[in-house]
Amino acid sequence: MKALAKLILGLFPRTALQRLADVLLPVLDLWYRGNTFTDPINGKSYRKFLPYGYVKIRPNVLSPGTLSLERHRLIWLYLKKETEFFQTPSKVLHMAPEKAFISRLKKLSHLDYISCDIESPLADIKADICALPFDDNSFDWILCNHVLEHIPSDTKAMQELYRVLKPGGKALLQVPLDPKRDTTFEDNSITDKATRTKIFGQYDHVRVYGKDYFEKLRAIGFRVNELQFGKTLSKDERTRYAIVKTEYIPVCERPIEA
Repeated sequence: MKALAKLILGLFPRTALQRLADVLLPVLDLWYRGNTFTDPINGKSYRKFLPYGYVKIRPNVLSPGTLSLERHRLIWLYLKKETEFFQTPSKVLHMAPEKAFISRLKKLSHLDYISCDIESPLADIKADICALPFDDNSFDWILCNHVLEHIPSDTKAMQELYRVLKPGGKALLQVPLDPKRDTTFEDNSITDKATRTKIFGQYDHVRVYGKDYFEKLRAIGFRVNELQFGKTLSKDERTRYAIVKTEYIPVCERPIEA
């Protein structure tokens, strides 16, 4: 188990694991089948989830079937339970597409689905989030999960996401957020990778967002729902799906102009 965890920690979410995923996932899926945890993304149950973490390894959080983490399952459940995302024809932009989502969303015929990333081989379009190659008011939905903490010019990225979102459209702009911090922390003078990993959660994160993240989104023009969707689920559901009760999904709507 430890050797497998180290393999995943060393490669995920890098390109090497993405390319191996089609081989690894069926093996892991069969190996861990059981009835303790359920991945709502593929609907399958497992006797355990895999451990995962950069600074602190968390047990039972990485699904063997989809490689989804807590945040992926939380978003999937929100979209399924609280929205018409899986029923209504929509144009969707998926930034930095996650393996857990991309193949499933591509198969949904009612979605006009476009994935985008500056370097990922999984993406349909290679582009910088700060200079998106799309017309204004293009998308009904934007999925941008744990991306902005990597972007030095996050204000520009937020402005671009707002620009390409249709009035009335919604963007799920989830980031690692420290609810104990009122103010977002950045320090570019810290260059040692180990120190950056300890402080920022990953060496390639450029900031730790505090609760002022929501106000920054509102300053861009978004109407923001600071949704802690896990709180709407029962304790049994949170345990079964391995969901964090207090994790935020910032549901950001572009207002319809009068």
